[in-house]
Amino acid sequence: MATENTPAETRVGDEGTVTIPASLRRRLDIEPGDTLRWDTDGANSLTVEVVRQRYGAFEDDDLKTPLGGDGDETHDLAGRGW
Repeated sequence: MATENTPAETRVGDEGTVTIPASLRRRLDIEPGDTLRWDTDGANSLTVEVVRQRYGAFEDDDLKTPLGGDGDETHDLAGRGW
């Protein structure tokens, strides 16, 4: 089992699916409904960013983002304006 100092490994499935190890899901607070944004730097290094896609009441006030307008008309889910 991987610890914080040991890299976790998983295999890519036949359909291209990857399982995120439970220790990383817990440490990064990744839950069902979250989106992962994948990117590469061109040197075969992969980065993955957790994009929160949780709806409803937020537990922490610092997670609330004022979107302005009606939201759907002026901003996408990540809060970027059109």
